[in-house]
Amino acid sequence: MFYCIAKAILRFLSMFVFRIKTVGKNNVIKEGGAIFAVNHRSCWDPVLVALTSPRRLSFMAKSELFKNKLFAAIIKGLGAFPVHRGKGDIGAIKTALTILNQGKIMMMFPEGKRVKDGEPIDIKPGIAMIAAHAKVPVVPVCITGKYHWLSRITVNYGEPVYLDEYYDERLSVEKLQEISTSLMNRVYALGKAEK
Repeated sequence: MFYCIAKAILRFLSMFVFRIKTVGKNNVIKEGGAIFAVNHRSCWDPVLVALTSPRRLSFMAKSELFKNKLFAAIIKGLGAFPVHRGKGDIGAIKTALTILNQGKIMMMFPEGKRVKDGEPIDIKPGIAMIAAHAKVPVVPVCITGKYHWLSRITVNYGEPVYLDEYYDERLSVEKLQEISTSLMNRVYALGKAEK
């Protein structure tokens, strides 16, 4: 209930901030668990994906955002749960797997932090590990455009990527890194196609 109300309010407010265009919404699977792999450039990213997604989302958010109790209650109502970055947070991974096993959608930012144009990118292997363990597809999502007043922001959903060949394998960190990088390359390709 809170999620739907908040989404409606944010959708209304966003009309006065950005001009949002959605591409490929039909690529979002209609039922069952899945992960959205999203590029990360702004704190607006989770909002824009939530507003354009036809399905409700959950997502990891850095634990520092949960220090304020009121703000923590709001973002939890919007589907966020805390992750301690850089520590291999087992609790966050278990929460993610539970969400996916319940047939829900989870949004992840494999870059691990906001990345500005031209900055070196360090893709995290966690998305491949969680997707393979939960046996769910990954939907590449690329956000393009400048976050300026009334600028055009495009949220582009790519075709789902199925990692069936890895479901029952014990994958090395190097292999997980390789798969995660490949997934993010699909995300970046959506951005190039949009330009």
